[in-house]
Amino acid sequence: MAALGWLTPRRRSATARSVLAGEASAEAARKSTQEAAGTTEEPQFPVHGDDRAAAFFDLDNTVMQGAALFHFGRGLYKRKFFETRDLAKFAWQQAWFRLAGVEDPEHMQEARDSALSIVQGHRVAELQSIGEEIYDEYMAERIWPGTRALAQAHLDAGQKVWLVTAAPVEIATVIARRLGLTGALGTVAESVDGVYTGKLVGEPLHGPAKAEAVRALAAAEGLDLGRCAAYSDSHNDIPMLSLVGHPYAINPDSKLRKHARRLDWRLRDYRTGRKAAKVGIPAAAGVGAVAGGTAAAIALHRRRR
Repeated sequence: MAALGWLTPRRRSATARSVLAGEASAEAARKSTQEAAGTTEEPQFPVHGDDRAAAFFDLDNTVMQGAALFHFGRGLYKRKFFETRDLAKFAWQQAWFRLAGVEDPEHMQEARDSALSIVQGHRVAELQSIGEEIYDEYMAERIWPGTRALAQAHLDAGQKVWLVTAAPVEIATVIARRLGLTGALGTVAESVDGVYTGKLVGEPLHGPAKAEAVRALAAAEGLDLGRCAAYSDSHNDIPMLSLVGHPYAINPDSKLRKHARRLDWRLRDYRTGRKAAKVGIPAAAGVGAVAGGTAAAIALHRRRR
């Protein structure tokens, strides 16, 4: 069972305070360079008091390190919702997500199918309550402080802030509420009389579906998308980013980074180390999780042979 040590929460070598200190130092250096060169500051953004503007944030690897669905799976495993033999899939999927820095459609589909089969027959209220506990156990320390600060700037300006994610809406809503955000758009699992059926309502909220959800919400809320902002790490979210007047590439994968540079979109990267910048994983916090997850998967695979 030593190989399963990755399932338990571990302390990160870089604390939230040290990350914020580093970001403050980098910002001070940037301002100093601008002043020396005689350049002017960027116009204030977000604009305070603009109630027709809002911000839309992708979740996985934008607001939080790793995939929310994977961390939720870890919590369900701890509560014996599924058996050890099912763990290898989650381990491999998370290892791929972290190492590749991109969302693989096949892996995402497998993860969704696994999650739906796991929650089938359980009550929605039960999963919502468990989601609160899992957030504290596995997710709270994985929030990127830099992205959190961006979201808070919109809130401080009096604007609404929404998570937009392919993760289950129940998980997304918990995370949004715990971060003090307005709400969340997420994938909806079908339920009858408060019990999950194991099916989805429509399709996962992914790629173009995110853009359609943002468009629909903006219409309902009376927002001007040209004054709104969107934030994501993935090229899959280019449709959503292209909708708004202020698109941001956060911890971008290589395709999004290239696209953002070509269109002169703003970029922010809160990962540290050259390795992280290359493959899209948080250097200090991610390597241990990847190594542990991969080791667990290998150990379980060998045990079944």
